[in-house]
Amino acid sequence: MTVDAAEYRVLARKYRPKTFADLIGHDALVRTLTNAIAGGRIGHAFMLTGVRGVGKTTTARIIARALNCVGPDGTGGPTIAQCGVCEPCRAIAEDRHVDVIEMDAASRTGVDDIRELTDGMRYRPVAARYKIYIIDEVHMLSKNAFNALLKSLEEPPPDIKFIFATTEINKVPVTVLSRCQRYTLPRIATAELAGLYQRILEAEAIAAEPAAVALIARVADGSARDGLSILDQAIALSLGGGTTEGGGLITEASVRDMLGIADRGLALEIFEAVMRGDAATALATLTSLHRAGAEPALVLQDLLEITHLLTRLKLDGTGEAEGNAPESSFPGDAATRARSLQLAERLGMAVLTRTWQMLLKGLGEVQTAPQPLQAAEMVLIRLVYVADLPSPAEVVRGLVERGGGPAAHAPTVPGPIPATLPALRPQAAAPAMPALATAAPIARIPETGPRQPVAMSGGAAQATAERVLDAQAEAAPAEVVQPVEDRAPAPLADFRAVLELVAEQREILLYTQLASSVHLVRFEPGRIEFRPAEGAPRDLANRLGQKLGEWTGMRWVVSVSQAEGEPTPRQQAEAAKQRQLAEANTHPLVRAALATFPGATIMEIRERGAPVAAEPGIAGIAPDVSAINPGTEPTTLDEAPMEADDPGPLAAYSVDDEDSGGGEFGGEEYLADLLDTE
Repeated sequence: MTVDAAEYRVLARKYRPKTFADLIGHDALVRTLTNAIAGGRIGHAFMLTGVRGVGKTTTARIIARALNCVGPDGTGGPTIAQCGVCEPCRAIAEDRHVDVIEMDAASRTGVDDIRELTDGMRYRPVAARYKIYIIDEVHMLSKNAFNALLKSLEEPPPDIKFIFATTEINKVPVTVLSRCQRYTLPRIATAELAGLYQRILEAEAIAAEPAAVALIARVADGSARDGLSILDQAIALSLGGGTTEGGGLITEASVRDMLGIADRGLALEIFEAVMRGDAATALATLTSLHRAGAEPALVLQDLLEITHLLTRLKLDGTGEAEGNAPESSFPGDAATRARSLQLAERLGMAVLTRTWQMLLKGLGEVQTAPQPLQAAEMVLIRLVYVADLPSPAEVVRGLVERGGGPAAHAPTVPGPIPATLPALRPQAAAPAMPALATAAPIARIPETGPRQPVAMSGGAAQATAERVLDAQAEAAPAEVVQPVEDRAPAPLADFRAVLELVAEQREILLYTQLASSVHLVRFEPGRIEFRPAEGAPRDLANRLGQKLGEWTGMRWVVSVSQAEGEPTPRQQAEAAKQRQLAEANTHPLVRAALATFPGATIMEIRERGAPVAAEPGIAGIAPDVSAINPGTEPTTLDEAPMEADDPGPLAAYSVDDEDSGGGEFGGEEYLADLLDTE
């Protein structure tokens, strides 16, 4: 087939729709305009919006022809079925009608351009029923240009019509939108695009594989013009002097090579290799696709489409139901479709959703990486190593089903584990400071016995402190706890009692400064000596002495010293937390969990059965009583040996595992069950 280069027009121009019957995918627009014209309810301004290439400008010209058509005999009126032979129809189709003015707002954005346009509205149409102004990319107009257009747009002469087209409707002022009838042109369905391209190929006498046409329609992404440009390129490639494989036939392979798209069958091979944990095959296939011209980002996009397709098949069964994944969703052959169905049956929903999230995150990394191929390889490696990774619930359930103590639960881990590893017991600690945001102060209750061990931090420590105090109150029913404001103040025996009193009095700022800026040097009732930390307020000692005097009714001497002193309460709390974490890392069960989830770390320790409370008023302040009160000694492992089968009062470990998607290992639901295995 020989075509004169001087006369050749690209397919997007040659096959541009000329009537409403030629439009595809815009049935709602056609139906609305048909009823409006038939009922004589034609608006004076239309706003057409949609993505690039869906036919906004083409539709504007069709509307102009419909409004100005006079019929073959010259006596007709506005009609949805233009004759195409009258002078207005032919002149508008050839872009030479004097009363149809097209303006490109991308190049004429100023207010002077709009004033020139509005000045022409004073004159009646020369040769048509309506003078029509078509403004393309109207969102590019300046603010002053929009303002200059508003009055004419609101009250135009009866023979003036406006048709606007834009791809970014959000940039058009609402004052303009409110004066227009808005029509949104949706993306054209892939099946409709494929049918359009097939009809054009038949008209051009070009042969093409159905899979190639379907691939072009899929890549067009709802834009008829984008697909026609690709089709033009594919025709030129297939007719390249007879040297192209296929001998003038547009093949799917040639289209993929032209666009740099991975073969769907090879992409499916990569997906299958990843799911079965075969990193070598997945990386080798990716490398071969890259050498053949496929972009790594497009390969990941294909993997995303496969993941979505398999997920839909998992939900819809065979995927053949109406509205669900149709057979056209499988661009490959019958064997590829069968492989996809088998994959959907074998893979679980949790695996598919996790794969989708990791591929989506990896796609962004590939698009911004200096070496896209290396980034894509790292994404596949991550997928390989988490494809068959069980969920935390499954791991804990498996450990429980094995039976035995914590030592029996521990899987094989790198490096030897001592046979006589002592069981973990959290270090004894007093309840945390009362939260300053609680509704009422917590009354201090005399000790009736040793307090329960607590190994927590943050809000959980606060909730457990209140629970322990309530339990002790029930154990001593003979003593009635009076409200704080009605009973005599108890003597302050140590600095921790001072902190408790400050918290009860709702002195939040003072509490924070004492917890983070006071290195205690000496304490006795009526006298406090401390070294202020760097940045502490200069009047901290005076304010503390004054407040204590008001609250206790006795004179307090608070002085500043240059001695080193103890760590601040906040530092002591952090040190206590680190000791607990270090001790937890030696527990067999914890080691088993960390070995099962590589890269996981312990984030929090809570007492078993304790609810997770909200953050206290001053978060993170839970001083170690043994550090503040020299007379209190913590319980050590040697002093309180445990039975081999007793996991101790440990409750839950919050584990941060990036490879498996993060989350909490154990918690009140899982580790509590695991520890109750006797």
